[in-house]
Formats: sequence, C-alpha cells, structure tokens
Amino acid sequence: MNFLLFYPTQPKKFIQRILILLCCFNLLFVTGCQNINNQQISDNTITKITFWHGINPPENREIFNELLTEFNDNNPDIQVEALYVGQPDEQLPKIIASIAANQPPDILWYVPQLTGKLVKLQALKPLQDWWNNSSIKEEIDPAMLPTMELNDSIWSVPFATNNTAMFYRPSLFEEAGITDTPKTWDEFQQVAEKLTIDSNNDGVNEQNGVLLAVGKGEFTVFVWLPFIFSANGEIIADNRPNIINEGTEKTLQLAQKLVAKKVAILSAPDRGYELDNFINGKVAMQITGPWTLAQLNQTGIDYDVFPLPIINQPATVLGGENLFVFKTNQEREEASLKFLEFILSEKFQTQWALKTGYLPININAQNAPEYQQFVQANPVIKVFLEQMKYAKSRPIIAQYPSLSENLGRAIESVLLGEKTPENALKEAQKRLDLE
Repeated sequence: MNFLLFYPTQPKKFIQRILILLCCFNLLFVTGCQNINNQQISDNTITKITFWHGINPPENREIFNELLTEFNDNNPDIQVEALYVGQPDEQLPKIIASIAANQPPDILWYVPQLTGKLVKLQALKPLQDWWNNSSIKEEIDPAMLPTMELNDSIWSVPFATNNTAMFYRPSLFEEAGITDTPKTWDEFQQVAEKLTIDSNNDGVNEQNGVLLAVGKGEFTVFVWLPFIFSANGEIIADNRPNIINEGTEKTLQLAQKLVAKKVAILSAPDRGYELDNFINGKVAMQITGPWTLAQLNQTGIDYDVFPLPIINQPATVLGGENLFVFKTNQEREEASLKFLEFILSEKFQTQWALKTGYLPININAQNAPEYQQFVQANPVIKVFLEQMKYAKSRPIIAQYPSLSENLGRAIESVLLGEKTPENALKEAQKRLDLE
C-alpha cells in the first residue's frame, strides 16, 4: 500500500501530484486498452465494460473466465473485459489513481472494507434504488447485508463469501503420533511443537508446525483477526480505530511465543495466502480458506481442515470480496448492473461454489441439491459452513485501510522480533490517533 497516496493529507501538495501521476502511469500500463477520457469503447450494438479483480489462486481465475465467457455469449449487447490487477494490496494504489485520473474501471472486485473510502471520494454509483427494485434481492443471504451497507445505504454486493480455518496434513499428524486436532491455543502450541522436526540438530527445521502470515497487507490482518475476536478483542471503539485491548495483546503474545519456540515459519511479506510450503510438506498447518480447494485438489496431496483454536470463544472472520460499480455513464452503469445480477444469480453462485470451494451467498444456491450433494461429498466445506454462524465482519469505516495497515505493521514487528506486543500496539495506535 502506498501510504502517502492513500492518505493525501500527509505530504505536501506537489508530492501528492507527483505520486498520482506516477500511479496513473502504472495504471495505464496495466489497462492498456482504456483511453484517457474513460470513454465508452463500443460499437453501436455492444457496450464494453471493464472488471478489475484480484481473484486468486490462478486456478480460480481460469474458472471465473469460463463463467464470464458464458455471460458474454448470452449477452451479445454487453462485453465484460476482466483484468487481473494483482492482490488487494497491490490493487489499492491503482484504484486510487484511476479515480484521481477520472478513469476507474466499471466494476471493482475488492474487500468491502474499502467502501467508506470510495464513498468519501464520491466515486461509486449508489445501489440502494437498484437493490430495492431488484428481484434478486430476496435470494441473497441476509448475513451479507453488513458487508453491503454504509450509513444505511447499499454501496456494493457480495461476489461470494468464505471464512478461515486451519488446514493440516493428516499424514504428518499421524507420523507425529497426534490423534486429535487442537481445540485451544495451548493445545495448538503443543501440537505445533510435535510437528516441528530438526532431524539432524543443525538448527534448521526440515518440517515446521505452522506457517504464519506476515506483512502489512490486509490478508495478514484477515488471518489474525479471528484470534483477536476469540480473545474478546476488538479493533474499533465508538466507530474509531482502537487496537489496544487485552484481546489484541494476547494475540500478539501468541504470535511471539510460536516464533520464539521455533515451531513456526513466516510467510514471505504479504504472501500468507501462498501454499507452496504446505503443499511440499515443509509446514504441517496453515490458516487459509475454502477458496484454496481447487488448487489443493489439483496437487493430489492429503489435507483436511479443523476450526481455528480458541481461547475464550469460537471465532472466525467473514471473508470474500464485494463488487462496486463506479460512476461512468448511464449505458455502462446499466450494463454493470446486469452483470451484478449474473454474479448474484443461483446459477453463477452454484457453479462458482462447486468449482472453487467458495461459499455461495445466494440462498437458492445454498439449498440446491447439487450443492448439498457437493457438501456431503466434501466434508471440508462443512467446517466453513458451521463457522459462518459466528463469523464476524470487519468494520466498514473510512479509516479501515489505515487501521488494517497499522495493525499489520504491529503484527509484523512482533513476528520479526523487532518489538514487544505492548510497544507494537502502542506505536500503531499512536499513528492511528494522529490521522
């Protein structure tokens, strides 16, 4: 994340302009085919719209492109061009630059926590009237409404949903003599120790108990938030960022212990979603979500899932991205809304869930016999479905991007041994209070 670009009150005006121009250049490099005035690129019969996304892993992008082809074929008057523009933290400077340059995409796939910032920038098409009159409204799981709303108005719709749990390698558990999965933080630490192997005592583990996400990006925060929630922690108070409490401190202390005991390895910076070490057996446990099932199934490795260990209460975080429609012109906005209805439909949601492991947000898709059969045949999915009853949404406030970055910084500094949990949180909160 480009901190100066995202928070333009910090640098001097001339620095702001330079940064925006540089990001605009980067934006033009990525989109290529879009013109500087963001004019409609169509003939007399086709409305072309652009869709920016960060769908990952690559297997899921292939699946989406297949479903997108079906939409384009069935809607000859609309052509959706999907562009992969990186993971969410890589997208953010491009999004802000596109708004500054008055050439945003027509539709954006992004975590709903960006809603407050986009609304503040007056970049979005409000969706409340469309939502009130849409027949698809009754099919959408009401649990998703908190991700769609800000100040009692609808600004986005869910693409799909998920939550996080602990993936593990049963064969490695068996080799270590572990017969049950850990339920508490203490048990989790004990199991991680048993799964850590340095067979020749050279100080380098051939196998590690768990991989921990590290970095300042949103995925790191997404992975660690369930631990904070389980410890009765919060990250806002009175609708303002507030990360100093017993729950966040206990979570960072857990992270510190796992690293100090040398039972964990850290992900590459802001790459906690990559599964290479899990797939090759270098780590026995890793926190991730059902979106990885297509990738894991292609590898042929053994894997299973258990709910995240708890300290005070069960907890996970509501995941998934939403779709935003940017202000352009009437024709393109109407085409974008038609595409939204396709994404929300029972057919898309069912196929996306069956092929990727994401959880459908369409009630009809959830109850479809085909999906129910899929769940019975894939018990891994049941863990995530069960966790939805206590999955908690991240706050949708304008300051959330800064909150996420600063909490990620605090987590990273503790995992790298640079600061104590208490000092890391104090410094992060001080930065938040100054904004």
